[in-house]
Amino acid sequence: MNTSLKQMIQAKAKDLQPALVEIRRHIHENPELSFHEYETAEFVESYLQNKLGLTTTRLAKTGVVAVIEGTKPGNKVVGLRADMDALPIMEVNDGRPYRSKKEGVMHACGHDVHTTCLLGAATILQECRNEFGGKVKLVFQPGEEKLPGGASLMIEDGVLNNPKIDAMIGQHVMPQLPAGTLGFRKGLYMASTDEIYLTVKGKGGHGAMPHFNIDPVLIASHIVVALQQVVSRIANPAVPSVLSFGKVTANGATNVIPPEVKLEGTFRTLDENWRSEAHVRIEKIARGVAESMGGSIEIEIRRGYPFLKNDENLTDRCIEFARHYSEDTDIQNLDIWMAAEDFAYYSQQVPSCFYRLGVRNEEKGMINSVHHPAFDADESAIETGCAVLAWLAVNELEKG
Repeated sequence: MNTSLKQMIQAKAKDLQPALVEIRRHIHENPELSFHEYETAEFVESYLQNKLGLTTTRLAKTGVVAVIEGTKPGNKVVGLRADMDALPIMEVNDGRPYRSKKEGVMHACGHDVHTTCLLGAATILQECRNEFGGKVKLVFQPGEEKLPGGASLMIEDGVLNNPKIDAMIGQHVMPQLPAGTLGFRKGLYMASTDEIYLTVKGKGGHGAMPHFNIDPVLIASHIVVALQQVVSRIANPAVPSVLSFGKVTANGATNVIPPEVKLEGTFRTLDENWRSEAHVRIEKIARGVAESMGGSIEIEIRRGYPFLKNDENLTDRCIEFARHYSEDTDIQNLDIWMAAEDFAYYSQQVPSCFYRLGVRNEEKGMINSVHHPAFDADESAIETGCAVLAWLAVNELEKG
């Protein structure tokens, strides 16, 4: 591996750090929800065009794509992806001078850090383009947090082509890991995700006269319990699966049995065949319970992101590259995680590696999980994040 290039990347990342912190804080203060990242996209475009002299393309309305071409011979193309959307969460980090300026919207999943790190990596790669061959495609995508997932729309709009991406690399913050630590997992990593919507219908009436009613609350309760056998008794124990219901709406009263109850939940797994079978089982069990108790049911299962699989060869190489980046960089082996990520769409199309960047700092109180209203990231990790993205890209290009 090119030691002088590594030292160049490390030096440039260190020099960029103060400016990148300001960029991250600007993005954090101005969050935008999924598929509404118009100001963020304009900010990214302006940076790429005016500071780096790159030509940008819009995909999926608020997605931004640019290509950096090395001057040395090489035909390989490596994609680097960052997501830009925020979440509908009220931030409670009142002590942070860069807290969200938009009420009820917050970068609670670190996408502000992702975008910042990719802008930093782009700056490094553009300044070092005489040191490598091939192309790096920068992919700033919208809507990771909302179905159908911005990645799927970017793919529909051709992000994997012109030039055709040979390998895709994505980075995501992880508050369980100390700032600057990296985490990798080969093979199956993250789950598919489907949304389940059930409307249980009965006959409402006075709570003191249940014999005149068909109680959808009772029916819904039996359905929630019965559906647990999908995971505990029907699923192969060797295949990770999760079925959870997080929202139950009855809208009755202490003495009022409502006419219907709505249930909302999620099903997740790491096997596509079982995923399809589970949908059938969920519907059959729920309908059977409802009808056996005199009610009826409407069922909607919205198919979400597929499972995320890290290409073993690419991930092996990325781990090797990361180990050579710095002796001080701690690298962890990750477990399977039943959360979902729309980066999975890329992993279904091209060899991909999705890894983690630690952002935890207990002394600063940065210990909360993603999607928490007090989530924050130790900004010292940005220097590592942007440099490692650039380092992985140039080394993967050399392997081409």
